[in-house]
Amino acid sequence: MTSFLVFIILVLIGIAVWQLTKIFDLTQIGGSSSNDEIANDKDNSVNGYLMFAFVGFIYVFTIYSLYAWGDLVLGTPASEHGPDYDNLMYISFAIIFFVQTITQFLLHYFAFKYRGKEGQKALYFADNNKLEAVWTIIPVIVLAGLIMYGLYTWNNIMFVDEEDKQDAIIIELYAKQFGWEARYAGDDKTLGKANVRLIEGINTLGVDLADPAAQDDKVVTELHLPVGKKVIFKMRSQDVLHSAYMPHFRAQMNCVPGMITQFSFTPTVTTADMRADEAIMAKVNKINKIRTENSKKIVADGGTALDPYTFDYLLLCNKICGASHYNMQMKIVVDTPAEFKAWLAEKPTLAQQWKEANAPAPVAAPTEAPVAAVDSTKVVAQVIK
Repeated sequence: MTSFLVFIILVLIGIAVWQLTKIFDLTQIGGSSSNDEIANDKDNSVNGYLMFAFVGFIYVFTIYSLYAWGDLVLGTPASEHGPDYDNLMYISFAIIFFVQTITQFLLHYFAFKYRGKEGQKALYFADNNKLEAVWTIIPVIVLAGLIMYGLYTWNNIMFVDEEDKQDAIIIELYAKQFGWEARYAGDDKTLGKANVRLIEGINTLGVDLADPAAQDDKVVTELHLPVGKKVIFKMRSQDVLHSAYMPHFRAQMNCVPGMITQFSFTPTVTTADMRADEAIMAKVNKINKIRTENSKKIVADGGTALDPYTFDYLLLCNKICGASHYNMQMKIVVDTPAEFKAWLAEKPTLAQQWKEANAPAPVAAPTEAPVAAVDSTKVVAQVIK
C-alpha cells in the first residue's frame, strides 16, 4: 500500500511540474520568435515511421498472442450444438481478423504517405459516392450474412419439439447469492410449483409441497447429466440477476428474478472421456505444474500444499452478482445413462426429506418409580388392639 501511495505522489508531482512548464511557456509568448513547437518535415517523417512501427507492433503482438495463449481456448465442445456454435465464432473471428489486418495497414500507411510536407496542400473531397457505396454495401452484406447464420444457429439451439420434450430430462437451475441448486422433475416430467414465499427450512427453493407434481421432485447441489440425452433447463433467480454459464457445453442463459428462462442441450462427452482428451490433459498438467511451484512457497511459509487439479465441468455465474460472485459455481458430472439412473435413484425426493425433517419427535415412554425390595426373612410385627 505504501508503494502505491508513493507512486501516486510521484505521478502527481510529475503532473504539477508539467503544468508549471506549460505555464512558463505561456508567459514567454511574444518574447521570442522561436518556432520549436511547430512541426516541420522531419517531425512529420518521424511520426509517419512511428505509425508504421505501431502497425508492425499490432501484427507481431497478435501473432505472439495466438502462440502464447492459443491453448487457453475451451477446445472440444461437449454438447450437440457446440460445433455449430464454434463454427459461427470461428467465421466471425476470421472476418474480423481479415478486415482488421487490411484496415489497420491502410490507416497507418496513408498516415505515412500523406504526412505533412512544407508547401504541400491536402486534396479535399466533399464526398465520393463510389467510395461511400463500397464501404457501406460490403459491410451490409457481410453483417447480414452473419446475422442470418447466427439466427439460424440460435433457432436450432433453442428449438425443442414435442417429441424431444417427451423424452427429455427436466431440470430447474435455481440461482441465489451465492450458490446454485438443481431440482429434477420426476417421472411426470413436470416440476412442482414454487414461490419464494414458501422458502422454509430444507425447502430452500420454495417448492409448493402441496402440489401433486412436486411429490417426485429431487433437489441436489451437484448436477449430473446423462450423455446423449436432451436436457431442458428451467432457470430461476431468488434475488438478483444471475447468468447460468456452462462454457464447455456452449450454453448460457440469464436467470431473472420473477420469471423463468429456458435453455436446452444434449451432452455428448462424458466427464471421464473429457478428462482423457489430449487438450484437456495438457491444460491439467500445466495447471498442476503451476500449483506445484506455488505449493513450494506455501509450504515454506508453513501452509498446506495445494491439492492437484482435476478437470470437472462447471456451472458458473457470468454476471457480477455481488461480493462472492467468484465463488458461485456448481460441479457438473456427465455420466453414462446407466450411471445417471443409478445416481438419481439414490437421491430422496424433497417431499421425503421434508417429511423426515418435520416428523414429530418420538414420545418417550414413562418410566416407573423403582420398587423397594422386601426382605422376606424378616417378620413384620403387627400390634393388635
